[in-house]
Amino acid sequence: MNILFISRAKQGNQISPVVQAQANSLNELLKLAIFSIRGKGWKSYITSIFKLRKYLKMNNVDLIHAHYSYTAYVASLATKKPLVCSLMGSDIEDFRFNRLLIRLFAKYAWKAVIVKSQGSKNRIKLKNAYVIPNGVNLSLFKAIPVTEARKKVHFHPEKKYILFLSDPGRREKNFRLAQDACKLIDQELRAELLAIHNVPHEEILFYLSAADVLLQTSFFEGSPNAIKEAMACNCPIVSTDVGDVKEVIRDTDACYISTFAPEDIALKLEKAITFGKRTNGRQTVQHLSSEIIAHKLISVYQSVLQNKS
Repeated sequence: MNILFISRAKQGNQISPVVQAQANSLNELLKLAIFSIRGKGWKSYITSIFKLRKYLKMNNVDLIHAHYSYTAYVASLATKKPLVCSLMGSDIEDFRFNRLLIRLFAKYAWKAVIVKSQGSKNRIKLKNAYVIPNGVNLSLFKAIPVTEARKKVHFHPEKKYILFLSDPGRREKNFRLAQDACKLIDQELRAELLAIHNVPHEEILFYLSAADVLLQTSFFEGSPNAIKEAMACNCPIVSTDVGDVKEVIRDTDACYISTFAPEDIALKLEKAITFGKRTNGRQTVQHLSSEIIAHKLISVYQSVLQNKS
Protein backbone atom coordinates (compact mmCIF):
# COMPACT_ATOMS: atom_id res chain seq x y z
CA MET A 1 0.00 0.00 0.00
CA ASN A 2 1.56 3.27 -1.19
CA ILE A 3 0.19 6.31 0.64
CA LEU A 4 0.79 9.96 -0.24
CA PHE A 5 0.36 12.57 2.47
CA ILE A 6 -0.50 16.07 1.26
CA SER A 7 0.02 18.99 3.62
CA ARG A 8 0.75 22.68 3.43
CA ALA A 9 4.32 23.68 4.21
CA LYS A 10 4.84 26.45 6.72
CA GLN A 11 7.93 28.44 7.66
CA GLY A 12 11.12 26.90 6.35
CA ASN A 13 9.06 24.70 4.01
CA GLN A 14 8.34 22.35 6.90
CA ILE A 15 4.96 20.68 7.23
CA SER A 16 3.01 20.76 10.48
CA PRO A 17 4.73 18.81 13.29
CA VAL A 18 1.39 17.08 13.89
CA VAL A 19 1.25 15.80 10.30
CA GLN A 20 4.94 14.89 10.31
CA ALA A 21 4.51 12.94 13.55
CA GLN A 22 1.61 11.01 12.04
CA ALA A 23 3.68 10.26 8.94
CA ASN A 24 6.51 8.99 11.13
CA SER A 25 4.18 6.64 12.97
CA LEU A 26 2.96 5.16 9.67
CA ASN A 27 6.35 4.89 7.98
CA GLU A 28 7.20 1.65 9.72
CA LEU A 29 3.95 0.02 8.63
CA LEU A 30 3.60 0.99 4.96
CA LYS A 31 5.18 2.96 2.14
CA LEU A 32 4.51 6.66 2.62
CA ALA A 33 5.63 9.84 0.86
CA ILE A 34 4.81 13.49 1.50
CA PHE A 35 3.79 16.12 -1.05
CA SER A 36 3.91 19.62 0.42
CA ILE A 37 2.11 22.69 -0.89
CA ARG A 38 4.48 25.64 -0.75
CA GLY A 39 3.98 29.35 -1.18
CA LYS A 40 1.37 31.82 0.01
CA GLY A 41 -2.24 32.48 -0.89
CA TRP A 42 -4.57 30.85 -3.39
CA LYS A 43 -1.95 30.92 -6.13
CA SER A 44 0.07 28.27 -4.31
CA TYR A 45 -2.93 25.96 -4.20
CA ILE A 46 -3.74 26.45 -7.87
CA THR A 47 -0.18 25.83 -9.05
CA SER A 48 0.01 22.78 -6.79
CA ILE A 49 -2.79 21.11 -8.77
CA PHE A 50 -0.49 20.83 -11.78
CA LYS A 51 2.56 19.93 -9.69
CA LEU A 52 0.60 17.13 -8.05
CA ARG A 53 -0.57 15.77 -11.40
CA LYS A 54 3.04 15.62 -12.54
CA TYR A 55 4.11 13.95 -9.29
CA LEU A 56 1.42 11.27 -9.61
CA LYS A 57 2.47 10.44 -13.16
CA MET A 58 5.99 9.75 -11.96
CA ASN A 59 5.21 7.91 -8.71
CA ASN A 60 3.12 4.92 -7.72
CA VAL A 61 0.39 6.03 -5.31
CA ASP A 62 -2.55 3.89 -4.18
CA LEU A 63 -4.27 6.41 -1.92
CA ILE A 64 -3.92 10.07 -1.00
CA HIS A 65 -4.39 11.35 2.54
CA ALA A 66 -4.81 15.13 2.52
CA HIS A 67 -4.57 17.14 5.73
CA TYR A 68 -6.87 20.17 5.93
CA SER A 69 -9.71 20.81 3.53
CA TYR A 70 -7.81 23.13 1.17
CA THR A 71 -5.14 20.55 0.40
CA ALA A 72 -7.90 18.00 -0.23
CA TYR A 73 -9.49 20.37 -2.76
CA VAL A 74 -6.15 20.47 -4.58
CA ALA A 75 -5.94 16.69 -4.65
CA SER A 76 -9.55 16.33 -5.81
CA LEU A 77 -8.90 18.65 -8.76
CA ALA A 78 -5.62 16.95 -9.63
CA THR A 79 -6.60 13.28 -9.65
CA LYS A 80 -9.32 10.68 -9.27
CA LYS A 81 -7.22 8.48 -7.02
CA PRO A 82 -8.90 7.43 -3.75
CA LEU A 83 -8.71 10.32 -1.33
CA VAL A 84 -9.00 10.53 2.44
CA CYS A 85 -9.33 13.99 3.96
CA SER A 86 -8.43 14.83 7.55
CA LEU A 87 -10.24 17.90 8.85
CA MET A 88 -7.98 19.36 11.50
CA GLY A 89 -10.42 21.59 13.39
CA SER A 90 -9.61 25.08 12.15
CA ASP A 91 -11.04 24.34 8.70
CA ILE A 92 -14.33 23.25 10.28
CA GLU A 93 -14.47 26.57 12.12
CA ASP A 94 -13.62 28.45 8.92
CA PHE A 95 -16.15 30.64 7.14
CA ARG A 96 -19.54 29.08 6.39
CA PHE A 97 -18.89 28.72 2.65
CA ASN A 98 -15.94 26.44 3.37
CA ARG A 99 -18.14 24.17 5.48
CA LEU A 100 -20.50 23.92 2.52
CA LEU A 101 -17.57 23.05 0.25
CA ILE A 102 -16.42 20.38 2.69
CA ARG A 103 -19.85 18.73 2.65
CA LEU A 104 -19.98 18.91 -1.15
CA PHE A 105 -16.54 17.36 -1.67
CA ALA A 106 -17.15 14.79 1.08
CA LYS A 107 -20.24 13.61 -0.79
CA TYR A 108 -18.87 13.52 -4.34
CA ALA A 109 -15.06 13.42 -4.26
CA TRP A 110 -13.62 12.14 -0.98
CA LYS A 111 -13.77 8.44 -0.16
CA ALA A 112 -13.47 9.04 3.58
CA VAL A 113 -13.31 11.95 6.00
CA ILE A 114 -11.49 11.93 9.33
CA VAL A 115 -12.30 14.39 12.10
CA LYS A 116 -10.42 14.80 15.36
CA SER A 117 -13.28 14.78 17.85
CA GLN A 118 -16.96 13.95 18.18
CA GLY A 119 -17.62 17.67 18.57
CA SER A 120 -16.03 18.35 15.18
CA LYS A 121 -18.14 15.59 13.64
CA ASN A 122 -21.31 17.13 15.05
CA ARG A 123 -20.21 20.58 13.90
CA ILE A 124 -19.55 19.61 10.28
CA LYS A 125 -22.60 17.31 10.17
CA LEU A 126 -20.95 14.41 8.35
CA LYS A 127 -22.60 11.31 9.78
CA ASN A 128 -20.13 8.87 8.24
CA ALA A 129 -16.93 10.66 9.24
CA TYR A 130 -14.36 8.68 11.22
CA VAL A 131 -13.43 10.16 14.60
CA ILE A 132 -9.68 9.56 14.95
CA PRO A 133 -7.78 11.99 17.21
CA ASN A 134 -4.12 12.81 16.73
CA GLY A 135 -1.81 10.36 18.43
CA VAL A 136 0.98 11.17 20.86
CA ASN A 137 4.50 9.77 20.63
CA LEU A 138 4.85 8.19 24.05
CA SER A 139 8.43 7.18 23.33
CA LEU A 140 9.43 10.82 22.86
CA PHE A 141 7.11 12.52 25.33
CA LYS A 142 7.64 11.15 28.81
CA ALA A 143 8.14 12.48 32.29
CA ILE A 144 11.69 13.45 33.17
CA PRO A 145 12.87 14.92 36.49
CA VAL A 146 11.72 18.51 36.91
CA THR A 147 15.13 19.69 38.11
CA GLU A 148 16.83 18.23 35.05
CA ALA A 149 14.25 19.75 32.70
CA ARG A 150 14.50 23.19 34.33
CA LYS A 151 18.25 23.25 33.87
CA LYS A 152 17.81 22.31 30.22
CA VAL A 153 15.42 25.24 29.49
CA HIS A 154 17.03 27.66 31.98
CA PHE A 155 14.01 28.08 34.27
CA HIS A 156 14.58 29.87 37.58
CA PRO A 157 14.30 27.31 40.42
CA GLU A 158 12.15 29.58 42.60
CA LYS A 159 9.60 30.67 39.98
CA LYS A 160 6.39 29.02 38.79
CA TYR A 161 5.98 28.76 35.04
CA ILE A 162 2.73 28.77 33.06
CA LEU A 163 3.44 27.43 29.60
CA PHE A 164 1.50 28.73 26.59
CA LEU A 165 2.54 26.32 23.86
CA SER A 166 1.23 28.17 20.77
CA ASP A 167 2.05 31.12 18.58
CA PRO A 168 0.58 34.10 20.49
CA GLY A 169 0.11 35.89 17.17
CA ARG A 170 -2.54 33.42 16.00
CA ARG A 171 -5.94 34.93 16.78
CA GLU A 172 -7.64 31.59 17.44
CA LYS A 173 -5.13 30.78 20.20
CA ASN A 174 -6.53 33.69 22.25
CA PHE A 175 -3.28 34.72 23.95
CA ARG A 176 -4.85 37.93 25.26
CA LEU A 177 -7.12 35.87 27.49
CA ALA A 178 -4.10 33.99 28.84
CA GLN A 179 -2.43 37.30 29.68
CA ASP A 180 -5.55 38.71 31.33
CA ALA A 181 -5.97 35.58 33.46
CA CYS A 182 -2.35 35.49 34.58
CA LYS A 183 -2.56 39.09 35.80
CA LEU A 184 -5.13 37.91 38.36
CA ILE A 185 -2.98 35.17 39.89
CA ASP A 186 -1.77 35.65 43.46
CA GLN A 187 1.57 37.47 43.15
CA GLU A 188 3.04 35.47 46.00
CA LEU A 189 3.08 32.43 43.72
CA ARG A 190 5.68 34.19 41.52
CA ALA A 191 4.04 32.76 38.41
CA GLU A 192 5.29 33.74 34.96
CA LEU A 193 3.45 33.22 31.67
CA LEU A 194 5.80 31.92 28.99
CA ALA A 195 4.78 31.60 25.32
CA ILE A 196 6.83 29.01 23.45
CA HIS A 197 6.66 28.36 19.70
CA ASN A 198 9.00 27.79 16.78
CA VAL A 199 11.21 25.47 18.79
CA PRO A 200 12.12 21.96 17.59
CA HIS A 201 9.33 19.53 18.41
CA GLU A 202 11.65 17.19 20.28
CA GLU A 203 12.55 20.02 22.70
CA ILE A 204 8.94 20.57 23.79
CA LEU A 205 9.44 17.60 26.12
CA PHE A 206 11.75 19.63 28.34
CA TYR A 207 9.39 22.61 28.58
CA LEU A 208 6.45 20.39 29.50
CA SER A 209 8.52 18.59 32.11
CA ALA A 210 9.80 21.88 33.56
CA ALA A 211 6.55 23.85 33.58
CA ASP A 212 4.15 23.96 36.51
CA VAL A 213 1.11 24.03 34.24
CA LEU A 214 0.20 24.12 30.55
CA LEU A 215 -2.37 26.78 29.67
CA GLN A 216 -4.56 26.65 26.56
CA THR A 217 -7.11 29.41 25.97
CA SER A 218 -8.03 28.70 22.35
CA PHE A 219 -11.37 29.64 20.84
CA PHE A 220 -11.40 26.30 19.02
CA GLU A 221 -9.23 23.24 18.45
CA GLY A 222 -9.51 19.83 16.83
CA SER A 223 -7.40 17.40 18.83
CA PRO A 224 -4.58 19.56 20.23
CA ASN A 225 -1.35 17.62 20.50
CA ALA A 226 0.01 19.95 23.17
CA ILE A 227 -2.61 18.63 25.59
CA LYS A 228 -1.74 14.98 24.95
CA GLU A 229 1.97 15.70 25.08
CA ALA A 230 1.47 17.47 28.42
CA MET A 231 -0.47 14.45 29.68
CA ALA A 232 2.35 12.16 28.55
CA CYS A 233 4.80 14.31 30.54
CA ASN A 234 2.50 14.36 33.60
CA CYS A 235 2.18 18.15 33.39
CA PRO A 236 -0.86 19.85 34.98
CA ILE A 237 -3.24 21.50 32.49
CA VAL A 238 -5.80 24.29 32.34
CA SER A 239 -7.73 24.55 29.09
CA THR A 240 -10.88 25.99 27.65
CA ASP A 241 -13.46 23.40 26.58
CA VAL A 242 -12.36 22.91 22.97
CA GLY A 243 -11.88 19.90 20.68
CA ASP A 244 -11.41 16.65 22.56
CA VAL A 245 -9.62 18.17 25.57
CA LYS A 246 -12.33 17.31 28.11
CA GLU A 247 -12.28 13.68 26.97
CA VAL A 248 -8.48 13.50 27.02
CA ILE A 249 -7.90 14.91 30.50
CA ARG A 250 -10.98 13.21 31.99
CA ASP A 251 -10.73 13.14 35.77
CA THR A 252 -6.96 13.60 35.95
CA ASP A 253 -5.91 15.44 39.10
CA ALA A 254 -4.62 18.99 38.53
CA CYS A 255 -6.07 19.11 35.01
CA TYR A 256 -8.97 21.53 34.61
CA ILE A 257 -11.47 22.71 32.02
CA SER A 258 -12.16 26.44 32.32
CA THR A 259 -14.67 28.90 30.99
CA PHE A 260 -13.53 31.91 28.96
CA ALA A 261 -13.66 34.11 32.08
CA PRO A 262 -10.18 35.32 33.18
CA GLU A 263 -11.18 34.91 36.84
CA ASP A 264 -12.08 31.24 36.36
CA ILE A 265 -8.85 30.54 34.48
CA ALA A 266 -6.79 32.29 37.17
CA LEU A 267 -8.46 30.29 39.93
CA LYS A 268 -7.75 26.98 38.16
CA LEU A 269 -4.18 27.99 37.36
CA GLU A 270 -3.63 28.61 41.07
CA LYS A 271 -5.07 25.17 41.87
CA ALA A 272 -2.82 23.51 39.30
CA ILE A 273 0.28 25.36 40.51
CA THR A 274 -0.35 24.63 44.20
CA PHE A 275 -1.08 20.95 43.45
CA GLY A 276 2.63 20.61 44.13
CA LYS A 277 3.43 17.46 42.16
CA ARG A 278 3.15 15.90 38.73
CA THR A 279 -0.06 14.30 37.46
CA ASN A 280 -0.76 10.73 36.39
CA GLY A 281 -1.73 11.94 32.92
CA ARG A 282 0.56 9.54 31.07
CA GLN A 283 -1.45 6.61 32.37
CA THR A 284 -4.63 8.19 30.96
CA VAL A 285 -3.46 8.64 27.35
CA GLN A 286 -2.06 5.18 26.63
CA HIS A 287 -4.94 4.52 24.21
CA LEU A 288 -3.84 7.57 22.18
CA SER A 289 -0.33 6.37 21.41
CA SER A 290 0.91 7.05 17.89
CA GLU A 291 1.10 3.31 17.20
CA ILE A 292 -2.56 2.69 18.07
CA ILE A 293 -3.72 5.68 16.02
CA ALA A 294 -1.57 4.55 13.08
CA HIS A 295 -3.37 1.20 12.97
CA LYS A 296 -6.74 2.97 13.02
CA LEU A 297 -5.67 5.05 10.01
CA ILE A 298 -4.52 1.96 8.15
CA SER A 299 -7.94 0.39 8.75
CA VAL A 300 -9.52 3.41 7.05
CA TYR A 301 -7.11 3.14 4.11
CA GLN A 302 -7.85 -0.56 3.70
CA SER A 303 -11.60 0.02 3.81
CA VAL A 304 -11.35 2.74 1.15
CA LEU A 305 -9.20 0.64 -1.17
CA GLN A 306 -11.41 -2.41 -0.79
CA ASN A 307 -14.51 -0.40 -1.68
CA LYS A 308 -13.13 1.92 -4.35
CA SER A 309 -15.26 2.14 -7.47
